[in-house]
Amino acid sequence: MKIITFLSDFGTKNSYVSQMKAVASGITNARLIDITHEITPHDIREGAYALRCAAPYFPTGTVHVAIVDPGVGTERRGILITTSKQILIGPDNGLLMPTAHFLGNFIIYEISNEKYMLDSISSTFHGRDIFTPVAAHITNGIPFDEIGNKTYEYVDFDFGKGELRENTVIGNVIHIDRFGNIITNLNKDIILNAMDFNKNIKVFIGSKCLEIPFVKSYGYVKNKSTLATIGSCNFFEIGINQGNAAKKLSIKEEDKIEIHFG
Repeated sequence: MKIITFLSDFGTKNSYVSQMKAVASGITNARLIDITHEITPHDIREGAYALRCAAPYFPTGTVHVAIVDPGVGTERRGILITTSKQILIGPDNGLLMPTAHFLGNFIIYEISNEKYMLDSISSTFHGRDIFTPVAAHITNGIPFDEIGNKTYEYVDFDFGKGELRENTVIGNVIHIDRFGNIITNLNKDIILNAMDFNKNIKVFIGSKCLEIPFVKSYGYVKNKSTLATIGSCNFFEIGINQGNAAKKLSIKEEDKIEIHFG
């Protein structure tokens, strides 16, 4: 099955998403799936996180079109990235890179062949006029090097994996979700190799020092109690059962976190 996904900050009150799907449908019979179009406008980090969480669950060969593109119409390039399993298409602004790093073995091509773009290209809607038609042609079997040349210069961005130092794990906050959960770049493996569930841990985050339980899910603590857990994207996170941890603790993205155990 051929699949193209779409991720953007366009929202759904306008026709932008339907225009991209219309273009794709005129070129390919691939199945079209929305990841989300509710990324905060211009928030490349949020878009990168959403793509990184969703992409691993799609079949091998899926083509992802991701557009959070405040630099549209400028000299910023469009890129196509092949990885060990999937293909990523979008602006060269770091949006695609956490997913490329996670999927591994990536090769980047600059999108330059106008043959695979729409005849008329808007300066403000490359998602429709460049990225979507390229994705559609790729699902039809067009070779990657037909789209453009390989490039080794690109805007890189990676959430990282944190660092283990004796009895301390150090990382950063990478995302605050709609529930106020504080999601870090500390992945499941580094955490579970260092500590077990159902133990209290000491956490330094932002300007706060917390002693909280590390549990399998939110329901293992009382309502409105603070906890630490491994979230659905396999990152360590801090939450409040039926509450907003980021708001209560005044935590923001890129804040440092240290976990002391043992």
